[in-house]
Amino acid sequence: MNSVQAAPTILAVANQKGGVAKTTSVASIGAALVERGQSVLLVDLDPQACLTFSLGIDPEDLELSVHHVLTKGTAPADVIIETEDGVDLLPATIELARAEADLLTRTGREHVLRGVMEDLQAGGRGYDWVLLDCPPSLGVLTVAALTAATGVLIPLQCETLSHRGVGQLLDTVHDVRRFTNRDLAVWGVLPTLYDGRTNHARAVLDTISETYDLEVVEPPIPKTIKFAEAPAAGRSILATSRTSKGAQAYREVAGALLARSAR
Repeated sequence: MNSVQAAPTILAVANQKGGVAKTTSVASIGAALVERGQSVLLVDLDPQACLTFSLGIDPEDLELSVHHVLTKGTAPADVIIETEDGVDLLPATIELARAEADLLTRTGREHVLRGVMEDLQAGGRGYDWVLLDCPPSLGVLTVAALTAATGVLIPLQCETLSHRGVGQLLDTVHDVRRFTNRDLAVWGVLPTLYDGRTNHARAVLDTISETYDLEVVEPPIPKTIKFAEAPAAGRSILATSRTSKGAQAYREVAGALLARSAR
């Protein structure tokens, strides 16, 4: 770790629609950034704790989680877990479902995660990257993530034309920019579950880019059974299937995000 630590790039990975490979993207991009020599913290903000489980940690075995950091004032350094993939993890448990209710009545609730990030930095536990795995909703936790973030990346399933959810998320981003984080940037959409053999998949991509004037982060992440196999092993696809097209796609995406952060 450098003695003088620059502020990390904090990327919220958000889409209130479930099943878009959001958690897979967080774990895989995190591992790909570590391969490139970056220090990475992943934050599981989903009460279902899928990210925590997919990195080989059973949420039911945990006494402390991000819930305690956000609502009880527990120091994040006391909760962070080192994983086999080389990323550090601020894990979630089902208790996080209560955090939404606990935070609703709290003044400054939107800034609670930003405060945690600043505390980590001040305590010398700096990272190059922090990836926030947002819950599939536009509630308090997602708004807190967007308030803490440098940018937001929107994973988008290339199988449907029902993209109203993207518009709703962008409305939330607009509000966050207006009230709590004027510097928040939309880094673009990441196409996932992509089947390049179909015209429909490409049409979805073209439509979303034109409709919302969003950058498309390339390459699209291919649809493959390898992604389903990785969480069962408690590792990312970069460890379980290193040479697969899916792993290589995430490596290229990580390279694109590194280039974006240097702008």
